[in-house]
Amino acid sequence: MATSEGNKLWGGRFVGDIDPIMEKFNASIAYDQRMWDADVRGSKAYVKALERAKLVSTDEMNQILHGMDQISEEWSKGVFVIKPGDEDVHTANERRLKELIGSPAGKLHTGRSRNDQVVTDMRLWLRDAITTLTENALQLVSTMVERAAVEIDVLFPGYTHMQRAQPIRWSHWILSHAVALSRDVDRLQEIKKRVNVLPLGSGAIAGTPFNIDRELLQKELAFEDISLNSMDATGQRDFVAEFLFWASLCVTHLSKMAEDLLLYSTKEFSFITLSDAYSTGSSLMPQKKNADSLELIRSKAGRVFGRCSGFMMTMKGLPSTYNKDLQEDKEAMFDCFDTVHAVLQVTSGVMSTLQINQSVMEAALSPDMLATDLAYYLVRKGMPFREAHGVSGKAVFMAESKNVTLNHLTVEDLSALSQE
Repeated sequence: MATSEGNKLWGGRFVGDIDPIMEKFNASIAYDQRMWDADVRGSKAYVKALERAKLVSTDEMNQILHGMDQISEEWSKGVFVIKPGDEDVHTANERRLKELIGSPAGKLHTGRSRNDQVVTDMRLWLRDAITTLTENALQLVSTMVERAAVEIDVLFPGYTHMQRAQPIRWSHWILSHAVALSRDVDRLQEIKKRVNVLPLGSGAIAGTPFNIDRELLQKELAFEDISLNSMDATGQRDFVAEFLFWASLCVTHLSKMAEDLLLYSTKEFSFITLSDAYSTGSSLMPQKKNADSLELIRSKAGRVFGRCSGFMMTMKGLPSTYNKDLQEDKEAMFDCFDTVHAVLQVTSGVMSTLQINQSVMEAALSPDMLATDLAYYLVRKGMPFREAHGVSGKAVFMAESKNVTLNHLTVEDLSALSQE
């Protein structure tokens, strides 16, 4: 059933019903309802500022606070009923508040716009999401560091250009990825500072004429800072774009690690064996054990990149202040959070359960990988590195010509190349 415009937050100057298709097209309740807790918290803080400004009485404030607590309980128990006219979570909560307490509910939105309300909700939600992702990432780093400590004596080939380069510790490989993740954690904390800025009190564009105490709002909602400009505060989504880029870079690191592990798990390498808990079989070939967990980790990078680049395309052509295009921010933010949240947890599971095949790893080491060490030996004897590099290369060529390994060249063979 179509909903009369008069029941909407913006409906006063409209006559008649909105096209049902447009109503569905315009609505964001299907996905922004997950911000219900942030919306309740923001409204509870705002009504306290209204009471301090004498725009609601203490009794009205208490009624609104009690009503918002009831709404919070309904959401948390999964019994909150979304109705056809609820185009977003803000409308839904205010509609329900009116059902619960009557006319005082209409005073809650005094001096507030959905423009500053929604961006406040998003910042509150993302601040909590960042805390969760930080915990996930640190858990993964901890898992990797513990594994590196236990298996520190295991050697295997290090690769550059996908060619065997030098012998390294298995732990060195693990920690190379742990270090990248530690940078992701640092970067996430930097972003959190810029997320943790209060926009509430900015109104739609020009602030509010009422004496709203923004420092009270800051304290109530535990924001580190207060936005400086109302036009910027309601229309900018830099904090979302930063988060989407952060997610893109984080899954890039995880995708690179997954790609290495996929190679190491093939029969040709056989360096590692994935746990059955993170593998699947083939519907046709009974012998197959597919590393689907790693392939999905790798694929999620493309998904996150798409969200990031898509949202940047949305933002780049917008005029200043709020435009409805910005409704695209929430699905991108939620999807990237959900994706990285899952990827970090699955990667932790993979890294804590995979088995290494130490004998195969060490059998893959070959004497030619010590050619650089041969050059270093000559450097220690006083030879310039460029010359030592050339001599070492000639030794490798000689070994190949004689069809022997580098360590099987005789003293005479080596003396023929250099008297050192």
